[in-house]
Order: sequence, then C-alpha cells, then structure tokens
Amino acid sequence: MKKMISLVCAIVLMAQATPASAAINFSGDAQVRPRGEFIYNDGAADTSDMKYMYRLRLNAAADLGDGYFAKALISSETPGWLATVDGNNTETFDLGVSQLYFGRMMEDSHYVMGRMPLNSFNNPVYDISMYPFQALEVPVFLNANDRLYGFNYGTEVGPGELNATLSVLDNDQDESDMFEDGYGLLVSYKTNIGNVTFEPQMLAALSDSDIAGGAYISGIADRYDNVKPLTFGANISVPADDVTFCFSGFYTQANDDAADGTEVDYSAYMLRAKAIYGPLTTWIDYNAADNETTGADVEEYKNLFVWAQYKYTVHESSMGTFSLMPTVRYLSTDQDDTDASRLRTELWANVTF
Repeated sequence: MKKMISLVCAIVLMAQATPASAAINFSGDAQVRPRGEFIYNDGAADTSDMKYMYRLRLNAAADLGDGYFAKALISSETPGWLATVDGNNTETFDLGVSQLYFGRMMEDSHYVMGRMPLNSFNNPVYDISMYPFQALEVPVFLNANDRLYGFNYGTEVGPGELNATLSVLDNDQDESDMFEDGYGLLVSYKTNIGNVTFEPQMLAALSDSDIAGGAYISGIADRYDNVKPLTFGANISVPADDVTFCFSGFYTQANDDAADGTEVDYSAYMLRAKAIYGPLTTWIDYNAADNETTGADVEEYKNLFVWAQYKYTVHESSMGTFSLMPTVRYLSTDQDDTDASRLRTELWANVTF
C-alpha cells in the first residue's frame, strides 16, 4: 500500500516537473457504502447482515499528441473495487493497477490495446457468455472489475461504427500450448435509426475457454472447462421526452466435450429493460437456462433481478461532486424449483474529483 501511494506521488511530481513529457491528467472517485443484506433459501435458515464497504479509484490519462493516449485505473483488486470492514477493523485495501491501456483515436477509426474496460455495467453480452446459468447483477463488472486483456479496433462503416475486440477470456496456466488459452472475439455495429440507437453484437469463443459461471454454479470445477460458447443479441436505446429506455436481449449456447470428458450442452438467454429519468435509474433483468450437460446437478435455471437507484447531488462544482444514492437490489433464483432470494439495501455516499 505504501509503495503504491509513493508511486502515485512520484508520477504526480514527474508530471508537473517535466515539461517535455506528456500531459497527465488525474481524476478519481471515493465511496462509502453501508449495506443491509437479507437472504432467503429453501430449506435453510434466513439470514440478515449489515456490511460496511468503501473504495477508492484513481484515474490517470496521458495525451501523447496526434490522437495517441494512455490510460490507467488504480484501485483495489477486490470485486467491484470494494473493501468490506472486517472483524476488529483488520481488513486491508491494497492498491493495484486494475486497468492499463493505450491506443490512438483518429478521425474515423481508433485502436486500443491492454487491460481494457468493457462497459459491462451497461452491456450484458459478457455476463451471459461467462455466467450463463446466473447472468444477473452484473457479474463481469463485479467479479472481473469490468476489464479484459485484449485489442480493440473500430472504424466508421456506413451510418455507424463497426468494432471488433479480440480478448483473452481465460489464460490456462496448466497448458503449454499457446492455443490452449481461451480467446474470444466480440463484433458489434452501432448505428442510429432516427433517434433510436441500435447495436447488434456477437461474441464467439475462438478456442476452448473455462466458463467461470459454470464452475461457480455447479460446484464441480472442471465440468464446464474447455468449451466454446457462442453469444449474439443486441442493445437498443430509445429516448422519449425526459425518459431514456434501454433494452437488451442476448442468447448463448454451447455444445462441446469439456476438459474432463463431460458432454456439455446448454443454452441460455437474458432480457433487460432499463429506464433512466433524470436522477432515477431502474432496471429489470430476466435470465433462463436449460442445461442438458451429462450429469448436471440442475437442469433448469430461472433468475430475476431488479435494480432501483436515486442520485441526489449534495454539491457540484468544477472541482468535483458529492452525491448520495439510495439503492435497492433484489435477486431471485430458481434452480429446478428450488428458490432463493437476496435483497440488498444500500446508501452510496460518493465523491468525484
């Protein structure tokens, strides 16, 4: 922690003291988040708990000239960049380089490479691909901190922009062959039809990949290893007076022999409807999956997620903002008619600078 803070201070001093170097801009946000969590499970005792969470994220952006740039995000590597107060206040908040990428923005095209952000909070294509049996509550944003290692290229084509992202979905440390790692290709085309924004997408695993959500749900670590899911769907944004409506729909499927010889066969889909009205954001997600994998513990999954958040701006200036955001998150799951639910009530106190 001390070494990372010293490094950040050194970078700031270098940015101010070396006029011939690139201009580096720093920004960030900090948050404290008390959470009430209430869990219900069929056949088990209900639980409730209070959690006290906090985070700090520091952004660095360098303008190298002629459209070239470099960016980094420094924060904790815990899920969602959040630390939770531990017994006797013994938890640690270790800063690390969460994202690091650079590239070039040109008049009608761009390219980016490195540990890149995915915008997975607003785009569920990676969620349904990597967590097909429970794709809700933005698992890639939380568990992978919204990033993958890869290369992105985008260019204007017709009335819209075509993007292709080649990424490392899974770096298999147990294999010596470079092509045994899991690579994915996301292709999307974003265009406007009137005032409607339409973005069809396809995400294909080009080589055998380990599905994080498969292992997490099944409890058998290698049952869903070395499969090649194919996902396709679209995001749509529709402004209507003071309200913006956003819709997403994605379908994924895989039919492969996994690492342990299991015949993996599943399909899943996810639907999202979101409404944004000034400081109020609400959305509802639905995810269902049919799992015909040999020896599967569960064959049918149904999941529902509801999010509601109101943002109250306490202070706003050219130097930064301070806001309070009451948030409600409700998740309901059904696995072969075994029900569970989780309610989270939170108050986000957030500053940006």
